[in-house]
Amino acid sequence: MNSPAHPHEPLSRFARVSQMLMAGSLGVMAVAVFINVVLRYGFGSGVAASEELSRLLFVWMVFIGAAAAYPAGEHMAFTSLAGLLAKRPVAFGVLTAVIRLLVIAASTMLAWGAWQQVVVGMGSRSVVMAYPAALLPLPAFLCAVAIGVMATIELIQRKPLDLGHGAEVE
Repeated sequence: MNSPAHPHEPLSRFARVSQMLMAGSLGVMAVAVFINVVLRYGFGSGVAASEELSRLLFVWMVFIGAAAAYPAGEHMAFTSLAGLLAKRPVAFGVLTAVIRLLVIAASTMLAWGAWQQVVVGMGSRSVVMAYPAALLPLPAFLCAVAIGVMATIELIQRKPLDLGHGAEVE
């Protein structure tokens, strides 16, 4: 029996994939650090790549999480003004559009700066693992592009702001 398609299926899939990637990154980081600690304190040696790998995975995990948090409405929001305007549809719509435009502008600036760092990093490699240094700023670029695209889609669809944060409204 087929269930009806959920209207937010791509976002649900995006959320699941993001969570799996973050969990995998966290798991690899935990194992790498644990092994390194045991080797250093137990045997007086260690794995030099452990720290570099953990740093790289942490950066990726943070930006994957930031991109996944946007469609879920999990980023910090100061909804006091928007809440006051919720009963005035025209003003609320204008404020929503301005907020989305600001998100798109911030995403564009982050993507531009991160891309410049990716280009610079293409010519160098990390010290221990010798991965391209461009892998460190790349997740910031991808996150900014993802959030910018999602905000653009919301702007085009005129999706209203989600004020349903209950007690978290500031």
